[in-house]
Amino acid sequence: MSERVRTTVDDGVAEVRLTRPERRNALDVVQFTAIVHAAEALRDRTDVRAVVLSADGPDFCAGLDRDMFRAMRSGERLSATAELPPPREGSPAHATGQRAAHVWAELDVPVIAAVQGHALGGGLQIALGADLRIVAPTATLSVLEIVWGLVPDMGGTLLLPQLVGRDVARDLTFTGRTVSGTEAVALGLATRTAEDPRAAALATAHEIAARNPHAVRAAKRLLAAPRPPAEQLAAEQAEIGALIASPNQREAVTARLEGRDPVFADPAPGPPAGTG
Repeated sequence: MSERVRTTVDDGVAEVRLTRPERRNALDVVQFTAIVHAAEALRDRTDVRAVVLSADGPDFCAGLDRDMFRAMRSGERLSATAELPPPREGSPAHATGQRAAHVWAELDVPVIAAVQGHALGGGLQIALGADLRIVAPTATLSVLEIVWGLVPDMGGTLLLPQLVGRDVARDLTFTGRTVSGTEAVALGLATRTAEDPRAAALATAHEIAARNPHAVRAAKRLLAAPRPPAEQLAAEQAEIGALIASPNQREAVTARLEGRDPVFADPAPGPPAGTG
């Protein structure tokens, strides 16, 4: 377990918590490495049905550590020195920063980012890698790279337009302006606000963990990156075909009809449902 990231698992919900509050959870080589390793450690855990990505202290993540920027002045890219496990076969993310954000999208289960305080630059891009973002109304979010003379390079140029549309993505990226959690929700940058984002994220994660885990994983696959209509509709049919009359789907129906809580079996290791 890294001193920079702490992972706990409770009743099917993993919480991955950034633990560098004295530096506002800023991203240096050690932090990038710890984040990727923490996500990779969850990859094959069949007992995990949802993940909450949170942070100690008043801020989620203030972006790159200033030492990283200082190194850039002499042409050093310290993030390239991170020692990471090989990316998943077929993954589009290979650079360190991209791995730290995209690795959450590559998990089979939903990931919810709980954002308080600052989520700036790379910190925002890591939150964008989650499936949902629950933010404090007073949180401060910014595509801050432009003020350092840079562009988003952790997947932000891919994810931002998908969430907020190209015009708003341009506005946020060209100006580096900050938005509150409330405005972020209005723009589509965040999912919803909560006075206590971590508590709300954990409650949502436990709600998800109580659903058929095979159906939840199928839904994450179907709602991932946009695909051509014919491909998307074919994928729907493949997923539903694998789910109908499967043990967990039968349990969902039986429990609903009997007025009780369902008891689902965790997915077995191996290819996900609907891909065979």
